[in-house]
Amino acid sequence: MVKKAPRRTAERILEVTLDLFNRFGEPNVSTTLISAELRISPGNLYYHYPAKDELINALFDRYESSLNELLVAADGVRNVEDAWFFMHTLFELIWQYRFLYRDLNDLLSKNRRLETHFQAILQNKSRAVRTMLDGMGRADTLHIDARELEATATSMVVVLTYWLSFEYVRDPRRALEPESAQAALMRGAHHVLNLLMPYLHASQRAHLLQLVGAYAAATG
Repeated sequence: MVKKAPRRTAERILEVTLDLFNRFGEPNVSTTLISAELRISPGNLYYHYPAKDELINALFDRYESSLNELLVAADGVRNVEDAWFFMHTLFELIWQYRFLYRDLNDLLSKNRRLETHFQAILQNKSRAVRTMLDGMGRADTLHIDARELEATATSMVVVLTYWLSFEYVRDPRRALEPESAQAALMRGAHHVLNLLMPYLHASQRAHLLQLVGAYAAATG
């Protein structure tokens, strides 16, 4: 039997670091804790990632790349069901890297690279949401006055970006634990799309309420 090649140490370091950051928050995780969790020497950790910021940047690069790939799907959204799937998928990715959102303001204040890249992320999210709204308008799923589109898209991006912070403040002990994931993601998708309620055609409003009810029953 051919033995599987061991995973590269650098990859294992990122996986464990992401788990620790998500569980405890980035400010509460030291490189000493990371090396202890990995059962490697601090020197081995520093060989691959000489500073904690390099770990953060490497994880952020993965998130940014995955997010930009996902945002392209906004072009295919035509109705509430498409929009629900798109938003839920976005929240799943955000959840995977939730430490970035839990400690967002702190991270940006300390890391200039993240500050500039996150501004680009906000622009890309806004562009994707506007694309989604345009597509739904062309499909006659919703009708929104052009003068309201920009403000509505911005409000959706704000909720999308800060939803997990709200969840954390609401229930700090349990909000970001794995068992809370599905309920948190469902609530986030619901509240983002609820901003479209005044503009949706009646059948689409009813369908959105149906989707919310079904997911609430499944996660309740």
